Amino acid sequence: MFFQHVFDKTLAQSSYVIGCQKSGEALVIDAQRDIDVYLHIAKQNNLRITHIAETHIHADFLCGSRELAAATGAALYLSDEGGPDWQYQFPHKSLKDGDTIQIGNLSLQVLHTPGHTPESISFLLTDHPATDKPVMVFTGDFVFVGDVGRPDLLEEAAGIAGTKLIGAEQMYQSLRKFTSLPEYVQVWSGHGAGSACGKALGAVASSTVGYEKIRNWAFQYAGDEQGFIAYLLADQPEPPKYFATMKHLNRVERPLLVDVPEHPKLDKEAFLSAYKDGIAVIDTRNKVDFAKAFIPGSINIQGNNSFATWCGWLLNYEEPFILIADEGQMDDLTRKLMRVGLDDVYGYIAHVNDLGLDLQQVDTVSLEEFYAYIGRKDAQIVDVRSASEYEKGHIPGAQHVFLGTLTENLDKISREQQVVIHCQSGDRASIAYSILIKNGFEQVKNFSGGMQAWIAAGGKIAAGKGSE
Repeated sequence: MFFQHVFDKTLAQSSYVIGCQKSGEALVIDAQRDIDVYLHIAKQNNLRITHIAETHIHADFLCGSRELAAATGAALYLSDEGGPDWQYQFPHKSLKDGDTIQIGNLSLQVLHTPGHTPESISFLLTDHPATDKPVMVFTGDFVFVGDVGRPDLLEEAAGIAGTKLIGAEQMYQSLRKFTSLPEYVQVWSGHGAGSACGKALGAVASSTVGYEKIRNWAFQYAGDEQGFIAYLLADQPEPPKYFATMKHLNRVERPLLVDVPEHPKLDKEAFLSAYKDGIAVIDTRNKVDFAKAFIPGSINIQGNNSFATWCGWLLNYEEPFILIADEGQMDDLTRKLMRVGLDDVYGYIAHVNDLGLDLQQVDTVSLEEFYAYIGRKDAQIVDVRSASEYEKGHIPGAQHVFLGTLTENLDKISREQQVVIHCQSGDRASIAYSILIKNGFEQVKNFSGGMQAWIAAGGKIAAGKGSE
């Protein structure tokens, strides 16, 4: 048996290539959209991708199954569970609980494991030349290392009312099916630490059924369904706004992007023309470089591992945008954007200093300067971290306005007082600062040291919801 785990650290998303080396056939589970990684793996290992499967209709990334099928001719195997409202709306081979996918000498039994979503399925793998017993289970967003999939995304992100309680009840029942599996079976899930698909995902790539039964919180509620549901639904992280878009695009017909596109480098005239026409400008440079000189109206979303998530939160999927990035970064940034369906890149520029524009600087404050604003009636301290971070501990008197929803909550930001923005270590504060400046706020300062600097200096911490 051939097996390779492919991990996208930017979205903490896992996909898998499983092959029968005797027949040369291979299956890919939950493919990312830039599919050349799977084509390369198959070529290097003398395999043909003949089967493609998904564990469920994904919300956090644009699945590349259809791109991979178009490139290879492989058949798509997708869930037919969950009822009529949860069916894929494009041609595929339908899977039901108990069905089997055969790849040479390997077989994968389909287990319907609803909870995260109604149609969710898992794949129980048996390597027949070695044993007649299952050896691996691919759980998607059903069971993670240390956690289980959140059932509230359909309601919180996609706006489908009344689904999270039903999902929590289904999750409780599905876990009983999981506990019946042999304890030695390896568990390979769809996400790892850093994903918004759960609240306590472990950093270890894989586990076993037995280990999860001992260590995973979800298995400590045997006989206490209401306690399980209450804990499962509490304190889940804010689901990014783009999750609803991904949920839709992963279910319906859409344009395919088989190759990673190359976006044009704009000359000065082309950039200035687009800029004057109001096309959004996303500055992917380091926050320190952005602070020294930035184009008025540009948004600083650094090109790091959080780039795709924040672009998904903040960009309009219906409008083009320009990137500020070095040429050598463009392939990486394009892949990150592809994975969340942001394809409408108008072009890019590498430098901001030779455009003839009056550049701005970020008004930053040090820890010592920040102290002077605490408790002042003419100052508003704004914490843009997540709700769970804020409630665990925040600067006394700071108001919470989450970065992901800042543009919808600009009315909570004062235009008369001095506003001081902060987050944990400065990355999100830089995004927030640029959003406020773009929207005409003039009295804004950035405490870039954030909670890290505050805590290190022994600053007081308040807990709870505080000032919302």
